[in-house]
Amino acid sequence: MTLTIGVDVGGTKVAGGVVDDDGNVLTQVRRDTPAQDPLGTRNTIIGVAAELAAAYPEATAVGIGAAAWIDATRSIVLFAPNLAWRDEPLRRHVSEAVGLPTVVENDANAAAWAEFRYGAARDAEDSMIMITVGTGIGGAIVLNGELVRGTHGIAAELGHMLSVPDGHPCGCGRLGCLEQYASGRALLRFARAGARQEPDRAPILLELAGGDADAVTGLMITTAAQKGDPVSRDAFAQIGYWLGGAMADLVQILDPQVLVIGGGVIDAGELLMGPTERAYREALAVRGTLPVAPLLAAETGSAAGVIGAADLARRI
Repeated sequence: MTLTIGVDVGGTKVAGGVVDDDGNVLTQVRRDTPAQDPLGTRNTIIGVAAELAAAYPEATAVGIGAAAWIDATRSIVLFAPNLAWRDEPLRRHVSEAVGLPTVVENDANAAAWAEFRYGAARDAEDSMIMITVGTGIGGAIVLNGELVRGTHGIAAELGHMLSVPDGHPCGCGRLGCLEQYASGRALLRFARAGARQEPDRAPILLELAGGDADAVTGLMITTAAQKGDPVSRDAFAQIGYWLGGAMADLVQILDPQVLVIGGGVIDAGELLMGPTERAYREALAVRGTLPVAPLLAAETGSAAGVIGAADLARRI
C-alpha cells in the first residue's frame, strides 16, 4: 500500500490528507489560508504537508492542488486570482521543506482526477470532461487516460468558453463567458433579479432573506427551491440551461466517455442536474442514434482536491 499526501489550496482554506491506493483519506488537516500573504500561504501549505508527513513517515510524495494557473512543468504558480501569488516556485519550496518529491496541479484538474480514478468516472478507462460549478466555473479534460494540460499548462479553462456574445463582463476580461451564466455567482444574480422583478413568485426566498432580495445567498436559493419557490427553481433552470449547452458543445468537439459535474453547487442535486441533463439532451437531439457520453454528478465531494492531488503525486 502506497501512501501519499494531498493538499488542496483555496482562497479560504488549505486542506490536507494522507491518501491510500484506493482513494481513502486516512487523516486530514485543515487551516485557514492567509490569502493576501504569499509567504504566509506558502508556510501554511508547508506546515500542513510537514504535519502529515510526520504523522505518516511512510508517505512517499506530496501533491498540491491550487486554485491557480500552474506552469507546464507542474512546479510554478503562474497566477492565482484569489491568492497573492505571481510566479511562485511552490514545488521547490515544499519539496525542500518537507523532504518529499512534490507536484503542483490546478485544483480543478486535481478534483477531476479524483473523479476519473475513484469517483463518477472510475469505470472510464480513456476519457472524461469535468466542469466544476462553484463561485466560478472550473474545468478539466482527460484524454487517453491523461490530464490535458496544454502547451503552457493552463488548458481546460472551460468556464471561459463564450456563451453569449457581448454578454456579462467576466473577471477574465472577456464578455459573455460561461462562468457568467452557469456559476454560483450567476445563480445569485438570476435569483436576486427574479425576486426583485417578481416578488410574488419568490415568497419563500424573500422570507428567508428578510424581504431583501440583495440579501439572498446560495444556501437560501437551494432551500427555497427545495420547498418549491418558483423564482429559485427558475434560477437553477437557467444555469442548468447554459451548463447543458456547454456540455453538448464539448461532446461535439472531444467525444469523451463520461461527463461529470462537480463543485459546491452540485450539492443541490436534481435541482441542478435535472435542467442540465434536459438541456444537454435537447442540444444533442439532432445526433439521433449516435452515442453520447452520460452526464453524471461528481461523487468524491469536498475531498476531491486532496484525493486527486495525492494520486497525482503517486505518479511522479
